[in-house]
This record gives sequence, C-alpha cells and structure tokens, in this order.
Amino acid sequence: MRSLPTRPTTRRAVLGASAAVLGSGLLSACSGSGSSSRSGSGSSGADHGSMNHGGSPADGPAGYVDPAGPEVKAAEAARKATGPLTEVKLTATATPLDLGGGHTVRSWAYGDELPGQEVRATAGGTLALTLANNLPEPTSLHWHGIALRNDMDGVPALTQRDIAPGGSFAYKFAVTHPGTYWFHPHTGVQQDRGLYAPLIVEDPKEPLSYDKEWVVVLDDWIDGVDGATPDAVLAELRQGMTAAGGGHAHGQAPAPAGTGGAGAGGGRSHVMMGGNSELLGGDAGDVVYPHYLINGRVADDPSVFTARPGDRIRLRIINAGGDTAFRIALGGHELTVTHTDGFPVEHAKASSLLLGMGERYDVLVTAQDGVFPLTALAEGKGRSALAVLRTGSGTAPTAATRPAELDVRPLMADALKAAGPAVLAPREPDRTVRIRLTGTMARYNWAFDGKPYTPDQRHPVKAGERVRLEFSNQSAMWHPVHLHGHTFALGGGGGGARKDTAILLPGKRLTADFDADNPGLWMMHCHNVYHSESGMMTVLGYQL
Repeated sequence: MRSLPTRPTTRRAVLGASAAVLGSGLLSACSGSGSSSRSGSGSSGADHGSMNHGGSPADGPAGYVDPAGPEVKAAEAARKATGPLTEVKLTATATPLDLGGGHTVRSWAYGDELPGQEVRATAGGTLALTLANNLPEPTSLHWHGIALRNDMDGVPALTQRDIAPGGSFAYKFAVTHPGTYWFHPHTGVQQDRGLYAPLIVEDPKEPLSYDKEWVVVLDDWIDGVDGATPDAVLAELRQGMTAAGGGHAHGQAPAPAGTGGAGAGGGRSHVMMGGNSELLGGDAGDVVYPHYLINGRVADDPSVFTARPGDRIRLRIINAGGDTAFRIALGGHELTVTHTDGFPVEHAKASSLLLGMGERYDVLVTAQDGVFPLTALAEGKGRSALAVLRTGSGTAPTAATRPAELDVRPLMADALKAAGPAVLAPREPDRTVRIRLTGTMARYNWAFDGKPYTPDQRHPVKAGERVRLEFSNQSAMWHPVHLHGHTFALGGGGGGARKDTAILLPGKRLTADFDADNPGLWMMHCHNVYHSESGMMTVLGYQL
C-alpha cells in the first residue's frame, strides 16, 4: 500500500501554508510548462467520437447575454475579489499513470498524477489558472460547482472556443464561496480519462474545528485497460443494446451485473448488463469498468491516510466518476455531514452516503485507534474502491472488506436541510422552467424534452428572477442533473440543501429553486458523461 503524505495537523497550519503559497504568487500544479498566452483559436475540427462542440462561442439566437458581455463583467466586478491571488500553471498531457497493484495505463491527465494535484484558493480572492494543451485533441476546463464569470465556465461553442492542441487558455475569476469543488474538461468524454482534480476554496473564517483534512476522490476507470478508451465505449453504447451483444432493455430480466459479453465487433463489450440498484430505482449504470479507484489507486493497493487516535478529520469526498454512483462508508466510524456541493447543511449523522457523479460531501469523523477501511461500493455494480485510515497497529483491510456501515441505508441529499447563509430566502418563483428527461438504453437517445443538445438551445431566464426548475424523469434510468454557475435549493421553498448536482430517479420528479444572479449562458446537463454526450444537455440563457 502507498502512504499518502498527510496534511498539516491543524486547520490553521493548512491555511497558513496556503497563505504562504498565495503570497509567493505561484502554485504549481503541473509537470511541464504552460503558455501564459490566452488562446482564441478554435477547434481543429477533429472528430472526438462524440458531439460536435466546435464553432464560435455563444452562437445562437439574439437577445441573450453574451458570455463576455458587459453584464458578465459587471457581475464579476460586483464580487469585489480583494483577497489573495492564486496563480496556477497546468498542463493536459498524455502520460502513463500508475494505478497501483501492478496496473499502469496510458491516459490523459493534468501533469502525471491521478487525480491531478489539488488546487487551493481562498474565498474572496481570485484564481488565475493557465491550461496548456499538450493533448492530440482540443480540450477545455470546467469548474464544477463554482459560481464564476460566464466566459470562464469552460464550455466549448458556448462560453469559449476549444483550446487547440499546442494552445493554451488563461482562466481568471473571483472565487466567492468556500467549499469542495473540482475541475474537468467539458469536451467530449475526456472527463472519463484522467483529466480531473480537486479545487478546494478555503474559508478564511472557517467555522468548523478539525485537525486534519482528507480529500477523497472517487472514480471508475476504463481508459487504457486492454486498449479501451471512453470514445470507443461511447461508440459502442450508441449502437444500442442489441448491437452491443445483449438483449437486456429496461423492464426485461437482466443478466448478472458486469457481464458485458461480446461487443458488436466481436471484442469484449463494455456495456453493463444487469447492474441493478434499488436505491437508484433500477439500472445502476451503462458501463462495465475494470477498476474503481480512490485517489487514483485500485483496491488491491490502496492509498493510506495516517492520523492519531482522537483526531478530528474533515473528509472532502468528490465523485469524479463517469457512470457510477458510489455508496461510501468508513468502517468503525460515524459520519457527521456538514456540507454538500460546497454549501453548509444542518449537521446530520450517517453510517454511509450515496454520491452520484459530480456530487460532493464534506463530513467530520473522530478517528478511532487502529486500521480502518474507507470503502466506496460501486452502487449496483458489485465491486468496490478502497482507501485506508491508519491511526495505530492492526491488520490492513483488503479489497474484499465490506464495512457493516454499508449495509445501513445511505444518507442522500433529500434528507438534508440547508444551514446558515445557504438557506434560500422564501419567495414565490417568478418563472418555472419545466424539463422532461427522455431517452432509452436500447436506442441511447438521451435528451431533454426529446431534443438532443445543440449549442443554440435557450431556456430563457432574466436577472433578478427566482427561477423554479421542475424536472420530470420520463426515462427508466437515473440521472445526476447538474447546473453550471448556480446552486439551487432542493424541494423549492428555500429550506432544502443547496446543490449544483442532484440525483433524479426514474419516473420521479425533482423541484429546485435558484436566484438568477449570475448572467450569461449556462449549461445544464446529466453528469453521466455518456448521457450528456449523447444529447442530454441544454442551456439556460439570461435574456437582455
């Protein structure tokens, strides 16, 4: 097992080290150097095996706020970012990655680490990150969960042009809300490679008391294993279930979970047959993954976090997976949930949590004496990821270890209530946006309202409105719905947890309210990367 370097023993030391880095004006998060010039070059036009995101940003109907328009600049100025400047240079590159246990794959990553080195900034300050693209294809970078200026949101053909191979892009924006976030591409299915990293926005007035932080990134992994790539997986899924080598469609008796069978071309299929979860309302996912990871390591060779008995540890848990919900528990410990998607909630006790793709939870635990498994069960897929908490002597857990806490029904976001400044003030909605989630696994025609995404789509809103989103899932698949640039209150009425990503089960409805206070053109989509790239995306547009 590989031991991770532990963080400083106090939160004050963490902030102090961060301040020292900020004062130096440079936080290096890459191997190799990135250009400091801002690239305006468009896509090379290469076929990614996914939807075409080429073209000019903000192409589409007139009458909407331009992502780089004066309204966006005014909103950024109103954020009054007077705190520290964090500068980062990042390189996206093709590189070998060591997953542990003798598994080395060639993939794409930020530098040569998996996950990419975390970036830390301070709420009230500014983040300036230059991304150099050393990949053979265009790329982009989206800041998941951050309410930032629209022209920095990183959606090709909507808020920026693709970053061409050999080019770079200088992202710079105010960071106003502390919390646990992450970043990844918004180009094709690149997120299901190694292109992701945590973004931690620290609170200079942090109200929580704890001794150590443990950033935990969950992932499902297929890239580079036996020649597989996410693009090839998407191409296979688009052929439909019958062509992929199975007769399983929603409502039919499934085969055992994870048995992909033979693909349409005679090779091994990566299409999930029979993955089932009662928590997710039926089908658990679309893709068979050979590995499930915590902090870039397979369960047979997990990372180790060291602490002392009695230490109060803040876990920042991020689901960076492409197609997998994770049920996570720390053996022998009770979790106290303090935040979800970066915003505080009324503290809630839980034995385990369920995270859809893109969701984050912050929890506090008091470390017991011994060696304990942090187990992330790939919900409905029958396998797990593993990391280890070590505070003393004892036998290390193995990949087969299943903490009893996993057998307790996990806490989900609908059981939480917003706390403090996260509570959305009660107000009747000025506008209701109704969206149906549609599509089938058999045809792989995922969409909103039966219309595959095109960059000119607009669901109009106006600045200053209270907007109510009413989602109706008319598909037989669960979907984690993500809104860029905003957080919404679950359930309407303002008391529910503030989220930017929420699970919507098949046949169910989801109501969420938000204040239209961040002008621009904002993507809304399913955070299953294969569903979004097959058409389950649309745009909320602020009208002039």
